[in-house]
Amino acid sequence: MVRWRIRLLLFSVAEILIAQAIVLVVLPSYARVFSFEVVCVAVAFLGALPVAASLMQYAIVGFHAWRIKYRNLKPYYPRVTVIVPAWNEETVIGNTIDHLFAMEYPEDRFRVVVVDDASIDKTPDILREKVQQYGDRLTGMRRTECGNGKAHTLNFGLKRILSDDWAEAVLVMDADVLFEPDALRKMTRHLSDPHVGAVTAYIKEGTHDGNYLTRFIAFEYITAQAIGRRAQNVLGVLACLAGGAQLHSRENLEAIGGRIDTSSLAEDTVTTFRTQLGGRRVEFEGNAIVWAEEPSNIDGLWKQRMRWARGNLQVSFQYVSIWGKQRSAFGNLARAPFLLLWFTVLLMPLTMLASSVGLLSLYALHAATAWAVLRILWLWAAIAYVFSIGIGLAIDWRTARACWREAIMFPGAVALLIMLYSVHPALFEVDMVRWLGHIGVAVMPRAGTVLAVFMYSWLILCVPLAYLAKVASESEGFKWLAPIIMYLVGYGPFLCAVTSGSYVNELLNAGTHWEKTTKNGRVMLSAGGQR
Repeated sequence: MVRWRIRLLLFSVAEILIAQAIVLVVLPSYARVFSFEVVCVAVAFLGALPVAASLMQYAIVGFHAWRIKYRNLKPYYPRVTVIVPAWNEETVIGNTIDHLFAMEYPEDRFRVVVVDDASIDKTPDILREKVQQYGDRLTGMRRTECGNGKAHTLNFGLKRILSDDWAEAVLVMDADVLFEPDALRKMTRHLSDPHVGAVTAYIKEGTHDGNYLTRFIAFEYITAQAIGRRAQNVLGVLACLAGGAQLHSRENLEAIGGRIDTSSLAEDTVTTFRTQLGGRRVEFEGNAIVWAEEPSNIDGLWKQRMRWARGNLQVSFQYVSIWGKQRSAFGNLARAPFLLLWFTVLLMPLTMLASSVGLLSLYALHAATAWAVLRILWLWAAIAYVFSIGIGLAIDWRTARACWREAIMFPGAVALLIMLYSVHPALFEVDMVRWLGHIGVAVMPRAGTVLAVFMYSWLILCVPLAYLAKVASESEGFKWLAPIIMYLVGYGPFLCAVTSGSYVNELLNAGTHWEKTTKNGRVMLSAGGQR
């Protein structure tokens, strides 16, 4: 534990020093260039905002342990009721219930409520069997209508749970996730602080026979949760409680209305915002591990992330009144660091488009300026890339090692080549040309121009090209192309394509029905709880 904390702190300090070196050494060498075409330069640098957000998180994540002060946390065992929404979950619900009752938590302070959302498979039968097995500690409820979404199902159960005073805390989860035995007690200790309203866990991709896509997701969760949410803890604000593992104090649930928001597709984010706007903290407990089965095909991943992306758009409009307001009533949600994190993800397709337009305009006006800006942009990207892998290994060595190929290829092979070219231009301009000449391949005179235009356009070209992975996955004859496209173009650009799609769906006012992610029960834990 101490060793990885030291490694994280060293990574953070090293990143700050490298960033200072870039500013002090690289930028002055281009100072003369930046005196021209100021507007195009500024537009081009919009593409650096997502990198800046990432670098900020990597720079501060090493201070997480000092922010949380784990040594001050004491064992705390409030009476917890777990609420599990279930809609056609026959493949997972039995295993989920068994693992819940296997957790290390006092039996007399732990209950489970499963809300069956009018399932038409064997879920009701399995639930009845489990009620007989676990007696009064397990309650089964059934709705008569289904398909309204997770929030409606949760509210059906919360009304019952909060109708008496037994529950001192409520754990909201998904029907397919498996908690490691010590996860809940590591979460509840945070509620000993009356200023904490909710706690979320580290959800990890747990498919035991996964493929390239689940490994991409596994690394994404290291950066978005293990790193990102720890950094948000340091900032004192959390963007979203994980939908599959969020623990609320009773006081917090009652303060936000005793129900889950049903007005958007991002009910978890709305709950998180309401908690913090109400003056209570939300904490990420990275040592509480929860395993989930994530989509193993592109169609399933697209639907899941489209729901998340559209939900974030809806939340952004819902809370438009607080953005940029520095009034204390809005807390850290309204301050610059959180705004940078939130809007660089939400607006990434637009900033990437602007950056490519700025670079191409600069190339047409002044090639030297364009090259200077391009090189600085991709040098920053290279730094962020190296730190994402390094800190990922430091925080979650086991997962990062298992998906090391996808970690390396996360930005895509093309982006890696552009990074390498930015760091070491001579490797391509001299060494590669010489090597091609040795094997009899002549470099066309206009090859440099074509390559330049391609690089300056890549930040926007990668988005539609990543969408081709979805197109290929839907065609029987071209399914084999989908993983090739993903490795070439990158998993990050694919997520950006999803965000672009969410813009279109919101503009067209497409239906906002809640689509369930299909799960097949492929998450397995050993007797000790570890995969």
